[in-house]
Amino acid sequence: MTGRKALVMGVTNRHSLGWAIAERLAEAGAEMAFTYQGERLQSTVDKLTKALPSRRLYMCDVTDDGQLSAVFDDLEQAWGGLDAVVHAIAYAPRPAMEGRYLDTTREDWVTALEVSAWSLLGVAQKAEPLLNPGAGIVTLTYYASEKVVPKYNVMGVAKSALEATVRYLAYELGEKDVRVNAVSAGPVRTVAARSIPGFVKMFQKVGDMAPLRRNVTHEEVGNLGLFLLSPLASGITGETVYVDAGYHAMGMQLEE
Repeated sequence: MTGRKALVMGVTNRHSLGWAIAERLAEAGAEMAFTYQGERLQSTVDKLTKALPSRRLYMCDVTDDGQLSAVFDDLEQAWGGLDAVVHAIAYAPRPAMEGRYLDTTREDWVTALEVSAWSLLGVAQKAEPLLNPGAGIVTLTYYASEKVVPKYNVMGVAKSALEATVRYLAYELGEKDVRVNAVSAGPVRTVAARSIPGFVKMFQKVGDMAPLRRNVTHEEVGNLGLFLLSPLASGITGETVYVDAGYHAMGMQLEE
């Protein structure tokens, strides 16, 4: 990735899956830029990335078109183009994750879908003029997009919309030799994951049931992200690629 420019959106701390991918991109030689959601995260992201040469930092709320435009306008002036975009952005209001999906309010549903799914489309719209031939976009999804995971609720619906967006963007950006893919990671101990009700039990169950008999690591998620954004994955687009120790392949587990 030497000489390539990469934007990573949504890093919150060193346990973020976005940061796991960013580390691999930086190690592979990419020049890095980052966005963070608000002022409260500025110092955290600044400290996390300060060792990276020439890194660029931007505050960006993806629900604000003005902030989105400002990020890409500045990158166009500074870099002239982009080779990799990591979309690591998702949010659902806590009440929508605690009760029944049936009780989700219109407001919470719209918020979750806007931040977690529409934002990929919004980012792609702003990034399109900057994307160089061979560029890649990667987003983060989860198995609850296609199967019921209790308490994941509206976020599962948002991830379904996110994966559909990946496919449509892959089709429309493919003629420009730009690829769009999703990484579907198994449970990883991130701050965001721990806010999901019942996460600890889910983490243990997946580790027991997965063919590899364990959960995946931050490093394994980062490796997949790097691969999908690199020339090694030049023929892969429109895909949801699993890195979950094989859990998604299982239908049931028999007592041994």
